[in-house]
Amino acid sequence: MLSWLPGVHVIRHYELSWLQNDLVAGIVLSALLVPVGLAYAQASGLPAIYGLYATIFPLLAYAIFGPSRILIVGPDSALAPMIAAMVLPLAGGDAGRAVVLAGVLAILSGLICLLIGIARAGFVTELLSKPIRYGYMNGIALTVLVSQLAKLFGFSVSATGLLQRLWEIGEGVLGGRTNWVSLALGAGTLLAVLVLKRWKRVPVVLVAVVIATLIVTVLDLGNRAGVSVVGPLPQGLPALTLPIVSWEDLTALLTGAIAIAAVSFAQTSVLSRNYAAKRGEYVDPNREMIGLGMANLAAGLFQGFPINSSASRTPVAEAAGARTQLTGVAGALAVVLLLFAAPNLLQNLPDAALAAIVIAAAIGLFEVRDLRRLYRMQRWEFWLSLACFGGVALLGPVPGILLAIGIAIIEFLWEGWRPYYAVLGRVDGLKGYHDITRHPEARRIPGLVLFRWDAPLFFANAELFHNSVLDAVDESPTPVRWVVVAAEPVTGIDITAADMLDNLEKELRAAGIQLCFAEMKGPVKDKLRRYGLFYRFGERYFFRTLGTTVTEYVRAENVDWVDWEDRPQKR
Repeated sequence: MLSWLPGVHVIRHYELSWLQNDLVAGIVLSALLVPVGLAYAQASGLPAIYGLYATIFPLLAYAIFGPSRILIVGPDSALAPMIAAMVLPLAGGDAGRAVVLAGVLAILSGLICLLIGIARAGFVTELLSKPIRYGYMNGIALTVLVSQLAKLFGFSVSATGLLQRLWEIGEGVLGGRTNWVSLALGAGTLLAVLVLKRWKRVPVVLVAVVIATLIVTVLDLGNRAGVSVVGPLPQGLPALTLPIVSWEDLTALLTGAIAIAAVSFAQTSVLSRNYAAKRGEYVDPNREMIGLGMANLAAGLFQGFPINSSASRTPVAEAAGARTQLTGVAGALAVVLLLFAAPNLLQNLPDAALAAIVIAAAIGLFEVRDLRRLYRMQRWEFWLSLACFGGVALLGPVPGILLAIGIAIIEFLWEGWRPYYAVLGRVDGLKGYHDITRHPEARRIPGLVLFRWDAPLFFANAELFHNSVLDAVDESPTPVRWVVVAAEPVTGIDITAADMLDNLEKELRAAGIQLCFAEMKGPVKDKLRRYGLFYRFGERYFFRTLGTTVTEYVRAENVDWVDWEDRPQKR
């Protein structure tokens, strides 16, 4: 039972010496939780207060069900545009309905995370290669940044698409809609966060928020200059509520929930593994999904919205000395204290400052350095990353993640569909048999084709294998007697490929050529046995190594061949 409740296990083995570190780290963390929660709620198209609800209850749930001792969960900049893209069109401008829809979205994504964890499907993240993750995160970063530009300039826009939003923002700026006081506050906040963020121990976001709030309060800029502010927050906490929507809304939200779960899955797996490695711990990615799923369920049941692991707040907790999940609990309780004791403390916080915080976070999401590395090292993966970036930026986050997964599958299939293959020869002074295109000096054994295939054999590449073997026979400088498939890289054979091998063996035998295999793995041989081919081809034509194959060929065919290792050594 404790394996499902890692937080309870930590409490049972808690050391009193950790308490001070966890409490101090939690108080420091709360300085970031409040402004970030408010900002990401607005970026998700919801009233700011719901960002605090989506902060408090997920932290408490993750402290019980989450396996990582250091990970902090809550509203996330990567999810904000996805939530807005799903909720706002269905809400039709009704803020109350948007809150209900967001709650349902959190519950759905939480259930999907739970299913992933229970089904032990953690391996799915391996579908998303680094180039695809870079492209997706760059697309998300641009989407988040553009979504906040209008607030930074002090006005609002109705467009949802990236290009349409940019066009409307441009029209607003050129049309004189800019509130220059809001822009000054937002730009100042953004500059302060970007410049001062190198000092890790300084709560830069909190300092910037406090200064912006004091300026608006002292100068009464909300009334005198029309600066948009957060306004008073409700006192207390929301009640436990099951959000109810129609079946049509539920099915419409399901696609978004899958995409949100996929993004959360990928980001959480990477973060938890990284921090576990730094601390000499191990975190099961499937347990991590269960913890994240329970945190999302808590968010949905207490009027929150989908949450994720945080790449910005987790380092803050670590730098402040966090030892266990109690840090998140302390941070959540500090936010609760704010809502009960001083709900009006941030009522003059300008929306432009919150927009600046989100923009600063979005800038930190861009993967520019890694894109440069891709361009230098693997040009086609660079263009693959740009394709994912364009899909997310232009089509939206939800279609973008589906496009990213589709491209990942195509990338995987392409590697097996058109794999590398080579004809092998013997290079004097070099052990083994080597690709003759990379070693033009390699000698070929007369009448023998050594053919290496660097992929599983399956329906998509069976025809290419067949034609490539026949081409190698035609291009041989001497009449071919044996064709030997160097099968060590072949990890599987399906029925289509098996039928192809059957036909190929018959074609070669009709031409007086023997088909052989070397270094084939046991499980692949077992498949050939099930297909009835292993014994038909002849067990004696399956060799353990290429060396024994060549030796047997030279003996059986009486070929005039002297290997460099067999030559008399000069004294």
